Amino acid sequence: MNHAHEGHDKHGEPRTSAHGHSAKSAQAGHDAHGGHDHAAMVADFRRRFWVSLALTVPVLALSHDLWALLGLEPLVTFPGDRYVLFVGASVVYFYGGWPFLHGLFSELARRMPGMMTLIAVAITAAYVYSAAVTFGFPGMGFYWELATLIDIMLLGHWIEMRSVMGASGALEALVRLLPAEAHRLAEDDSVEDVPVADLHAGDRVLVKPGERVPTDGVIVAGSTSLDESMLTGESRPMEKGEGAEVIGGAVNGEGAITMEIRKTGDETYLAQVMDMVRRAQESRSRSQDLANRAAVWLTAVALGGGTLTFLAWLLFTGQGLDFAITRAVTVMVIACPHALGLAVPLVVAVSTSLSASHGLLIRDRAAFERARNLNAVVFDKTGTLTKGRFGVSDVVPLADLSEEECLRLAAALESQSEHPIAKGVTRAAEERGLKLPGVSGFRNLTGRGAQAHVDGREIKVVSPGYVREHGHEINDPRLERLAEKGKTLVYLLVENKPAAAIALADVVRPESRAAIERLKAMNIQCMMLTGDSRTVARTVAAELGLDDYFAEVLPEEKAEKIKEVQRRGLSVAMVGDGVNDAPALTQSDLGIAIGAGTDVAVQSADIVLVRSDPRDVVAVLGLSRATYGKMVQNLLWATGYNVIAIPLAAGVAAAWGVLLTPAVGAVLMSVSTVIVAINARLLGRTGRASVDREEARAHTA
Repeated sequence: MNHAHEGHDKHGEPRTSAHGHSAKSAQAGHDAHGGHDHAAMVADFRRRFWVSLALTVPVLALSHDLWALLGLEPLVTFPGDRYVLFVGASVVYFYGGWPFLHGLFSELARRMPGMMTLIAVAITAAYVYSAAVTFGFPGMGFYWELATLIDIMLLGHWIEMRSVMGASGALEALVRLLPAEAHRLAEDDSVEDVPVADLHAGDRVLVKPGERVPTDGVIVAGSTSLDESMLTGESRPMEKGEGAEVIGGAVNGEGAITMEIRKTGDETYLAQVMDMVRRAQESRSRSQDLANRAAVWLTAVALGGGTLTFLAWLLFTGQGLDFAITRAVTVMVIACPHALGLAVPLVVAVSTSLSASHGLLIRDRAAFERARNLNAVVFDKTGTLTKGRFGVSDVVPLADLSEEECLRLAAALESQSEHPIAKGVTRAAEERGLKLPGVSGFRNLTGRGAQAHVDGREIKVVSPGYVREHGHEINDPRLERLAEKGKTLVYLLVENKPAAAIALADVVRPESRAAIERLKAMNIQCMMLTGDSRTVARTVAAELGLDDYFAEVLPEEKAEKIKEVQRRGLSVAMVGDGVNDAPALTQSDLGIAIGAGTDVAVQSADIVLVRSDPRDVVAVLGLSRATYGKMVQNLLWATGYNVIAIPLAAGVAAAWGVLLTPAVGAVLMSVSTVIVAINARLLGRTGRASVDREEARAHTA
């Protein structure tokens, strides 16, 4: 980058937090400040600003040239006052101007002259010329402009650094999510407080109500609700009991829990998220490359324009040397590519931090930018659009029993089995709040089903083959329609007589419908890939209103199907679970791994969605569009204002009495930088509003 402070070399070394997690400082695309972090940079610019401002007061009081321009008598005069003025201005130049002078040498050493070069050349020209006047060179010095220019530049950098800290502070906030100590349990259940960095896999830890979970693990005793909103974006507390996974940094609710440590250090979810955020903020993007190229050209224009302005006023207008230097200095100050250097990095920092706090983890910035141009989204079916497990879709009574009674009897029997179909039936009864009767004499019917005594009656749940083998003729058009939809049928037999048919299918997520509706409203085609039969695929596609689907696709064929969609001239996003969808995720223009949970290291995806919610795909696209919009706004402003400002600084409107001083030029340049910083921060509101709207729809759907 051309934007550097005090010779800011890229600060890429990892720092280790007090919690044993390795994380690199989020610099918003900024260069590091002489090896210091942003807080030190802010303090340094603040200190230099106040010292320089205090010294500016006597400089202004002793500047006879300033009072002469104002038509007033100097406030202070005494023999040798010009030498006192020289000393005061020298301190302001060397102390207040040091960040810019140091930056000049740094940029020249890298052969990348930029903003620091322009400022250093401008203040050096003003200082050297004024010093020459002090010691006898004919002309009018402008120490007062030198001092005020440095003051304003320091103030602008101070404000800018504070904006950068606000934009990129989310990564540091993630580090602070972990507590410093944990309550480790010994073998005799005694409790000792130890640093989190001393925890190891297998340790048992007590987490009291209101405390943060120290690291990733599994609950082995107790139950509670956990607030994971800062980690996964899930705004509602999650109820968890024994056997449930917990994430380091989550806030414990009302119950005390004992957990067993499973992951520490860089293996934890939080560490992976921080690493992903850092990589995303440091990764190059096409917009940043454009900004960098524009900044190089603007630097050349500023140096060349300043030189031409100086020569033009000096050689062709009869103006004095002091006037020509003033014009040249003003041109170089006002054309500093400061705002341009920040235009994209600040937006990157805000969008990356915002997405991470909502469970949308960006691994590739360039791919994230491409998301705004997507024409189609291809979803994997199982585990993405559907829950990936059997659920009861229909209960068809065939005798004089109600649906609930049939399901109650079947679930009581199936509660003794671990078969996926059995779990689906049992889960359906639980969801309806049915109370299950006692079971005795349970026995598996190998390959056919199971039987037992329930409420004193012989109950069987069996396959269609078993029904046919035992001579039961069931002709019901309702069952034929269910079979046509590709649903799995099992039969409930009571005392060896068919009592009901239960239809099961891979349950479509309710949130999938909302996601498809929102994507189609954004003029994006929605498609589905599945290895299931055409009958099943057609049913799911019709239920969700998909534009197209591909059925009976083997895992190794999925990438070819993505190519097929791309050959239609469409920019395609692939959404899958990141396992057997890896080739398709890589082939697509944007690979999105969904439902990664605590395993965020999905190497084949460009974006990882922590939650198993297809609506987060909509949030990603909305955030991508909002991010790109802010980038364009910042780039237009950072370059556009120079079209008017540089000619005015050069003095093209001097005939009409419009002349910008270097101090005014510094104000305009600083205002431009602050506008860019504020506009980037506003993405936090517009982007958060977009993501929050999707989450609100998720909670009301």
